[in-house]
Amino acid sequence: MSRICPHCNHARKTDEQAPDWQCPACEKAYGKAGGELPPAGFRRYTAAPERSGAGRWLVLLLICGAAFWFGRPLWQQQKAPVAQSTSQPTVLLYATDWCGYCRASREFFAANGIRYIEHDIEKSSTALAEHQKLGGNGVPLIVVGDEVVRGYNEDTLRQLLRPWLRG
Repeated sequence: MSRICPHCNHARKTDEQAPDWQCPACEKAYGKAGGELPPAGFRRYTAAPERSGAGRWLVLLLICGAAFWFGRPLWQQQKAPVAQSTSQPTVLLYATDWCGYCRASREFFAANGIRYIEHDIEKSSTALAEHQKLGGNGVPLIVVGDEVVRGYNEDTLRQLLRPWLRG
């Protein structure tokens, strides 16, 4: 029985080993009138339906939207500024009575509501020893928490004490 393949125009010979529903040359399936049909589960040569993938993208978009919506409170908690400790750091002023910069430091602290402890290095040997231990060569020497400010420097003091300044 001789048949011609509609795909490659191969003329089938009777002694070829391919099934009756398949072309021996191009191996594509073809139907023959009154012949054997391909098995039901054989879908190798059927055209796959066209898929645009829009459904997959829509699902992905919904998942991302839900993650954003429900994750927003967590992100806002992380972005919230860390509250400064409410207590002002310890401020120590090593000074003398006659120094004009020491007077300016006292006035700065008073005008901005900063609590400080003053040590007069001429009246107390303990204060003088602490002053020298901090590397002080002159007055005023101001200690804010762990930071040491040598001399009167209003910009540095404002930067270190910004959360506790009144004005």
